[in-house]
Amino acid sequence: MKKILFTIVKILLFFVGWAVLAGLIPVPELSNGAVWRFFAELIPFLLIVIFTLVFWLLEKKRIKLHIYSSLLKNIIIGIITGIIWIGTTTGILMLLGTMKISSYKPVPMLWLWMISVFINAAMQELLVRGYLYQLLKTDFNVIVATIVTTAVFTLLHGGAFEAGLIPVLNVLTMSLFMTTVLEYTQSLLAPSIIHFVWNFVGAIILGGVQLADDYPHLCITEFTENIILSGGEPEIEGSIITLILNILLIIVFALLIRKKNAKTKLTDTPNVEENFDNNL
Repeated sequence: MKKILFTIVKILLFFVGWAVLAGLIPVPELSNGAVWRFFAELIPFLLIVIFTLVFWLLEKKRIKLHIYSSLLKNIIIGIITGIIWIGTTTGILMLLGTMKISSYKPVPMLWLWMISVFINAAMQELLVRGYLYQLLKTDFNVIVATIVTTAVFTLLHGGAFEAGLIPVLNVLTMSLFMTTVLEYTQSLLAPSIIHFVWNFVGAIILGGVQLADDYPHLCITEFTENIILSGGEPEIEGSIITLILNILLIIVFALLIRKKNAKTKLTDTPNVEENFDNNL
């Protein structure tokens, strides 16, 4: 019981402390929307980096953050998986006639909007699956860490609750998907890149994923009135196609984790014949 209370206190200090400071530090008044949004994403991101470092330094002997490992490999996994995720979802919706791009419009400073989207995705992943996840995993186990961080991630996207059951399930399964990627790669980089690709392509390019209201869209996209397929107000993130794909990707990475663990176990198992010869 004492360990549970102590862990809860640390979680509250970490999360609430970050949220309070992020709300108190004002974003500079800027006329350029792209630059303003960049700072609006940068401030909470830098704060979560600072909080993560401070809390981790106090417990670095027992908690590993797994920020990145096998840099190139995880970048490739992140990009390819992200493209498969958003590409398959939107491709199916377009083939079904549920989603249609009607027109295009230029987005000034697209490169800066892209950076802002990446910062936002990295901030969310570090906030949920950084120190908090590793703390819970160390103090308890993977299941507890997954349940708690998935609940936190889902509550952070509270707008989904107003949109209906499928949007909530999509947020929940997305979090589980990111967690399985984290466990497979042992790196926050891969899920951050996957999250970024989904948001950048889905929101900035296609205009079918909901970010903050001031984010621009390169494409003007129309959806049919079939809410189950089109997703209603959340659009792509409210579609049952997204839910099905999320579940399939969770299964794929869960199988990859199982295969990886089996391979590690086999490698770590001592050879009986070698041990017998050595004893002789």
